[in-house]
Amino acid sequence: MFRICARTGGLRALHGAAASRGFGTKAAAPSRLRNVVWATSVAVLGGLGYVYVTDTRAGVHKYVATPLIRLMDPEDAHNLSIWCLKHGLGPVDRTDDADVLNIELWGKQMSNPVGLAAGFDKNGEAIDGLFNLGFGAVEVGSITPHEQAGNPRPRLFRVDESRAVINRMGLNNDGAQVCGDRIKSRFWRMLAAQSRRQGETVASLAAGVNRSARADRLLGVNVSKSKASAPESYSDYVDGLNELGAYADYVVINVSCPNVKNIRAGADVAVLESTIAAVVRARNQMPDYRPPIVLKIGPDNDHDQRRLIAQLAIDYRVDGIIATNTTLSRPHGMDDPNEVALQTGGLSGEPLRKMALETTRDMYRLTKGRIPIIGCGGISTAEDALQFAKAGASMVQIYSSMTYDGPGKVCEIKDGLVDLLKGRKWSDIVGEDARS
Repeated sequence: MFRICARTGGLRALHGAAASRGFGTKAAAPSRLRNVVWATSVAVLGGLGYVYVTDTRAGVHKYVATPLIRLMDPEDAHNLSIWCLKHGLGPVDRTDDADVLNIELWGKQMSNPVGLAAGFDKNGEAIDGLFNLGFGAVEVGSITPHEQAGNPRPRLFRVDESRAVINRMGLNNDGAQVCGDRIKSRFWRMLAAQSRRQGETVASLAAGVNRSARADRLLGVNVSKSKASAPESYSDYVDGLNELGAYADYVVINVSCPNVKNIRAGADVAVLESTIAAVVRARNQMPDYRPPIVLKIGPDNDHDQRRLIAQLAIDYRVDGIIATNTTLSRPHGMDDPNEVALQTGGLSGEPLRKMALETTRDMYRLTKGRIPIIGCGGISTAEDALQFAKAGASMVQIYSSMTYDGPGKVCEIKDGLVDLLKGRKWSDIVGEDARS
């Protein structure tokens, strides 16, 4: 009897346990489904969020990130931007450039005519991060033969009310050898990666690729003089060309930096002529690859000085002119309640636009359109860029406007240009004002 009761009790216990397990299985199924749905939703939303915040056109960069960064000291904010771009933490332009923006410069194709001016990436540390923002050209430097610390801090200032920047950096950079090694290393690393993807040898790729290592983008290298050099000397420019020129789609001779006292070539015609002659001669003696030589001039020259510069550029077959560098002047009407503009240094940003546009127009007419002009100074909208093109700019460069509007500025200008061109090509409107 005991055995029977025990057996019966055991069966009931087993039945109860089985029922309990069955009940638990039924309850767990919805729970697992909810977990799957929740995890999937988080993954999808996270992915969409990532795509959004890493897109240059995302408003978060202009309306959130950039205002927050501007709370920092200007130079610290700049260094943080370089660090982020260097380490792949910057946004990316994922949209192909419209055909109307395609141009050819010095026999090389560019997907768009909006470039980055020198001064942002002084040491060539963040080249690919900058190209990823959507620039058609990135210009690094200015680079001097030897490392320079530049002027004491503070040396970079924002004039917020006028959307302007004042700098007296003093050409701080790592020097030609360090920067050159960095630029060369990047070039060969990019070609090695392309070789693995395409199955071609690095040598065959090197023979036909832009020095940017990108099919439709250009890399410019801006070279200048060391502080210790004699005012009339041009050897620093030649040394810079020899060290860096083989890895540049174009080399810029910076003869107009207002923050270095020994750069006289921008103001002394005799020094300018000897400098141009020496650099062009050195370029023509380079084996194999010979980069275009571009002259960067200031905005404070009068018409007669511009006429002389234009004639020298024609006589020595300079390949391009950048108009312009920063100015030591303070244009009338600047909104500056905090008197930041009283700081010594070169002024860039919107107050410079009128001077730069006038210089661009003048240089295009004086060179009769025979030398490509690169417009630079105060460009912050598509309308500004179009105005420079009509004045004669084959390409434009921006910098200071990114301080106020963030890394999406280049795409904002490109998108605006597509609308303004209304089906016409950028190359068709270059110099339109001079022809009318």
